[in-house]
Amino acid sequence: MKIGRFEIELLSEGIFDVHKNGDLSKVDASEITSNRRINDLPDESNIVGIDPILVRDQDHAILLDTGLGWGLDAKSSYTETSNLHTNLSIFALKPEDITHVVLSHLHFDHAAGSSYVDTNASTQPTMKNARYYVQKLEWLHAVQQVQNPYRKSGIGYNLDEMYKLYAEGYFELLTTTYYELIPGITLIKTGGHSPGHQIVKIQDDGQTAYYLGDLVPSEYHLNYYAMRLMDHDPIQSKKAKTLILRQALKERATILFYHSIHTKYGKLIQDEERRYALAEVK
Repeated sequence: MKIGRFEIELLSEGIFDVHKNGDLSKVDASEITSNRRINDLPDESNIVGIDPILVRDQDHAILLDTGLGWGLDAKSSYTETSNLHTNLSIFALKPEDITHVVLSHLHFDHAAGSSYVDTNASTQPTMKNARYYVQKLEWLHAVQQVQNPYRKSGIGYNLDEMYKLYAEGYFELLTTTYYELIPGITLIKTGGHSPGHQIVKIQDDGQTAYYLGDLVPSEYHLNYYAMRLMDHDPIQSKKAKTLILRQALKERATILFYHSIHTKYGKLIQDEERRYALAEVK
């Protein structure tokens, strides 16, 4: 898919079942069919896709979230699994070709692929030539959560390997609501799902796309303004979603999803009942 000069690709790690304790297990994709639809969002939404996003132009290769990272560690038991190495190779890229990493937030299903453990049991950045962009508020909250665990349902923080990346200066901690990563790509702090949650706006040549992280994790969440059991601040989630989706509709923007099973992206429209829906991107 193209948005102006930008090429956008979704890098699928597969489909997973999120258990009540936050653990994940992989689901056979053949068991999930297009006929399986959500009737009860809280029950059904424990089955999720995990799809980091690659954004490229002539000079940059940008990764939006890094996935679970299964199989990246030198001694990993996951020997045949989809991860950043296998997905980037499809596009003749290696992790060291990535110039920027944007972390929407630090829950481990979005950030664990940021690092790996090598044969010497030493933590290394997966994208060694990239800067990692995360909100400072998110980092501070994640550290606090690890030290004094408290969270709602869903997936939490695991910073075991992140500390070294932070100590070695790979992180760019952001303190503003809007941050221009490169011309045409803006990071926007929304909060809501987590205190320092941020989204990504991609705009070029009159075309616009939004990556909404876990503010709108899948197409089924377009008309649910908060995930009360999972959002850190459901009221802020509702405020942010209302404003962002209203703006995206005006811009006829494409919405990119991280956790969708069936519909990975689509152009935002409204149906006859003024509910948000998606049209095919041509």
